[in-house]
Amino acid sequence: MKGVRRYALVALVAFAAAFVAVMVARTWFAPAPRVESEVHALLHERLTLDADQERRIHALEIGFAQRRAAMEEEMRADNARLAQAIAAEHGYGPKVSEAVDQSHTVMGQLQKETLKHIFAMRAVLRPDQAKQFDAAVVKALTDPGQ
Repeated sequence: MKGVRRYALVALVAFAAAFVAVMVARTWFAPAPRVESEVHALLHERLTLDADQERRIHALEIGFAQRRAAMEEEMRADNARLAQAIAAEHGYGPKVSEAVDQSHTVMGQLQKETLKHIFAMRAVLRPDQAKQFDAAVVKALTDPGQ
């Protein structure tokens, strides 16, 4: 019975470590898409888009939402692999390192896709709108209060 308790304690500690790793990764490495939210608020609330711009941006948003959902699913799978690696190694070993590297690869891909999406939406705007758009993107990326 003592062995079962020890195994349960190890499993609990491994789960807690995996949970903390996921939370740290989400907080430090994959923050909420604040830039995207700021940009979308500008597009849909403050810029006066014509019907063609609305249609084109809507199509871009649908395509990006599908790509983002697929990458977020991949990140959830990466987090599960990270949790398994932590449970298996009980420390920062090669499996944990590999799982972290893989999750960072997908996070980087999502960041690149987000930027491509932002630039694709920018291409739909008139020059006066693009100027406001650029300012909102720069502010969202550089304002430490956000």
